[in-house]
Amino acid sequence: MHPLAVDCSNLKDSEIETKIQDLSRKYWMTRNPDIQRQVVSLLEHYKMEIAQRRAKYWQEQNEKRDTDLDNLIKIN
Repeated sequence: MHPLAVDCSNLKDSEIETKIQDLSRKYWMTRNPDIQRQVVSLLEHYKMEIAQRRAKYWQEQNEKRDTDLDNLIKIN
């Protein structure tokens, strides 16, 4: 984890997305390659958190889905 990254567990998705937008803007504002590498590292951290949350959400939705329709269609 990047030393400047905050703990994402207590942040809302919208707050993380705001951080991603802000860091993306800052990336293009600087010409310093060292700073750009650090910003990319932070961006990857936040994007990974969002991806994990979305995967968890879709997994939960898939487990909850109604399978009653599967029993209505019978192929012989």
